[in-house]
Amino acid sequence: MSREPLLVRARGLWEGLARVPVSFAPTGGVSVVVSPESGMCPVGWVGVVALGGSAIVTVPSARAAVIVRDAVAGLSVEDVVEGVAVREVLPVARVLGPAALAYVSPEAFRPVEAGASTVEQLPASHPELRLLERAAGREDAGEAALDEMFVVREHGQVVAAAGYRAWPSRTAHIGVLTAPGARGRGLARVTGSATVAHALTAGLLPQWRARPPASRRVAAVLGFEELGSQLSVEIAG
Repeated sequence: MSREPLLVRARGLWEGLARVPVSFAPTGGVSVVVSPESGMCPVGWVGVVALGGSAIVTVPSARAAVIVRDAVAGLSVEDVVEGVAVREVLPVARVLGPAALAYVSPEAFRPVEAGASTVEQLPASHPELRLLERAAGREDAGEAALDEMFVVREHGQVVAAAGYRAWPSRTAHIGVLTAPGARGRGLARVTGSATVAHALTAGLLPQWRARPPASRRVAAVLGFEELGSQLSVEIAG
């Protein structure tokens, strides 16, 4: 699959998550729509997604739409998903992101061999995953958004895990998590590879959303291509 089909599928996903009619403009630019029930961001926030040179923005109210449309009119597509640039034109209370959005096709996927590690599958409810989440810390565990997991153990303990959640438009939202003491040894690549292979076999589109550079590097090793970014903004007042 070339870049264009990946981009079409990714755009279709986020257009659906907007939950109101909106499209990424084929010639670039930023489209702002009112969507109180948007799935692109937390409730009541402004959600921004840029993919392939154009962006869509959901806002919670008509009043917010006026503020945001005026603010982003002078921004490029690149700046509208950049937290620093957005803070300069909007009264921002909180920001989540930006996070890179990356996707991979079956043809581009580069699996990683497990080597000496043994990969096994655990349900999301398994208590050992809670131990890994506590060891990794709340922020990293929340970023990973663990679900049905592929894991690696060392000395009987789960030290790395990856899995995906089923998103709309037959998308697999990938998450990875590694215990602090086991990082830097390629375990995220091993568990991530098993997860991506499982998603592709099921005919799903793997999506890797990441802020940390280390996570983005893992995605690149597996063949993912960054097609855009996501930003969520809470407007002050």
